[in-house]
Amino acid sequence: MQYGVCNLSVVPLRLEPTDKSELVSQLLYGDFFKVLEQRKFWSKIRVAFDNYEGWIDNKQYKDIDESQYTFLNTSEPKLSIDLVEFIQDENHQLHPILLGSSLNGLSILNHSHDGNTIDGILSKNNLIETAFLYLNSPYLWGGKTPFGIDCSGFTQMVYKLNGYKLLRDASQQATQGEALSFIEESEPGDLAFFDNNDGLIVHVGIIMNDNYIIHAHGKVRIDRLDHYGIYNVDKKEHTHKLRVIKKII
Repeated sequence: MQYGVCNLSVVPLRLEPTDKSELVSQLLYGDFFKVLEQRKFWSKIRVAFDNYEGWIDNKQYKDIDESQYTFLNTSEPKLSIDLVEFIQDENHQLHPILLGSSLNGLSILNHSHDGNTIDGILSKNNLIETAFLYLNSPYLWGGKTPFGIDCSGFTQMVYKLNGYKLLRDASQQATQGEALSFIEESEPGDLAFFDNNDGLIVHVGIIMNDNYIIHAHGKVRIDRLDHYGIYNVDKKEHTHKLRVIKKII
């Protein structure tokens, strides 16, 4: 088995081994993984954090050995908390890293960092405060950064920054946690899931106080939430049909 770690600020994870393929997710600096299949220019990987699979360019990661993978996989997460920070490599060159990047592999990559970090599990009360760090970030299918993010990437990163693991896609996240019967039972930080006309869960957002929800739709935005679904305050209409509310923490 081969292993790797992302040594760039952000790397696309694609459905197929070509630059023209669909973006299904992203790796941030410090994300590590198993290599399932390696070709001349591309590798199929399984991300350690959420077991998500896809293809990445071989030029955009660093090989590590099994002991280093185990070290990263068993270490207490240490994450960058600023929108953009910098690490310094062995040649004293600066490289940007983004909000939520993992800093556990600094010694493996021979990098140094002097910015703000968080580690361990924070209070559930911090989820909404963390969510506001992404407010107005543009929507990007497969994105996980403040410069482009999708609905489930948004919820995953907010929870990650507070020490909790969510799976990658909305339909996968809907399998986690405890289902609630009514909106009135929910608390800020709980997740609301929404389905399409075929009954497939295709959207997720984070519940706030007073029947508001923050979610990624065009951008990370705040709308109203009722028993039918999301009421878009700009369009003055419902845009998403509520399927289930989950208490994850």
